Amino acid sequence: MPRISYVNGRYVPHADAMVHIEDRGYQFADGVYEVCEIRHGFIVDITRHLDRLNRSLGELRIAWPMSRQAMIHVIRETARRNRVRNGLFYLQVTRGVARRDHVFPAEGTKPSLVITAKSTDPAVIAKKNANGIKAITVPDNRWDRVDIKTVGLLSNALVRQQAKEAGAQEAIYVDANGCVKEGAATNVWMVDADGTLITRPAEHGILRGITRTTLMDVAVKLDLSIAERNFTVAEMLAAREVFITAATSICFPVVSIDGQTIANGHPGTISQNIREVFFDVAEKIAI
Repeated sequence: MPRISYVNGRYVPHADAMVHIEDRGYQFADGVYEVCEIRHGFIVDITRHLDRLNRSLGELRIAWPMSRQAMIHVIRETARRNRVRNGLFYLQVTRGVARRDHVFPAEGTKPSLVITAKSTDPAVIAKKNANGIKAITVPDNRWDRVDIKTVGLLSNALVRQQAKEAGAQEAIYVDANGCVKEGAATNVWMVDADGTLITRPAEHGILRGITRTTLMDVAVKLDLSIAERNFTVAEMLAAREVFITAATSICFPVVSIDGQTIANGHPGTISQNIREVFFDVAEKIAI
């Protein structure tokens, strides 16, 4: 079945979907986005995703392209038209189309909105969870406002390619002090010898992941302790478990970093328990 995308008020065949060449997202990366999981016919954590979208838009002073309820309707309709039961939707809002100029366009310029949805293979995700993934560490060379979920992802793309060429699936950014920040498209967690979940504080320097936030609710249900603090690469390499979280994967166990085996080289029990409980705790709305 051909895919259908939503572009600025119209549902169009995905192969024919397009935006204007002077869209500011294309020319300046002047836009924001969200990616949200669809699982068993339910959209997961949409309230928190749209809350974060609202924050991102506010930080960049971009107006909402439509009301929140209208956007939820379009998201659900796009998922339905693509018959997605397990997969994701991608939502992007830019400042809109205007003559190329670094300053903002005239007041009243309409933001651009694109929404796509696609199915993913649960078996692929299950295999990664069963086997674990590999990662590399890289120096963080991004702009300072990584707390805003912008479409400016060139550094992330370059280090993901670097990871691929090293036989790994994720690149983990490290700050100038040797402390772990986040993955190219994920938040990073470690489990210490006492079983405490440790992740970097999200007030500054990393994106406040939605899966990261919901995982904290999961931890309460599982009676797990969480510490939000900086931790070094050396601590991470010596951890009982390391895993990464994202909307499209929940949590993937990391079994090797920079060629060094983590713990016994197999996925740990804590990340497994989190995956098993996560969907029960997360918010769900039917498509």
